[in-house]
Amino acid sequence: MTAVARRVPLVSRIVAALFGGYALAALASVAALALPMDKPQAVLTGMLASFIVYACAVVWVFAVRSAGRAWAGLAIAAVPLLLAAFSVWTGGRVS
Repeated sequence: MTAVARRVPLVSRIVAALFGGYALAALASVAALALPMDKPQAVLTGMLASFIVYACAVVWVFAVRSAGRAWAGLAIAAVPLLLAAFSVWTGGRVS
């Protein structure tokens, strides 16, 4: 195995932690607006939740066995957040 081939999984995990974690945290922040509460409180809840989601995503990425599982875990976690964020973006109406 060459030196470059050994570093590809590590670089993939770093990219997943930085950008995938950020995307997941951003989705969590927007998805919190779908909660049944006042808008200012939902914004604060989303902001606080985004810090927890980002930290957990980084820990997850480096805790799993492979970089592929890290990306898959981030994608699976993003699906329900994306659905909730989509309902916020569309104003609750589906067309």
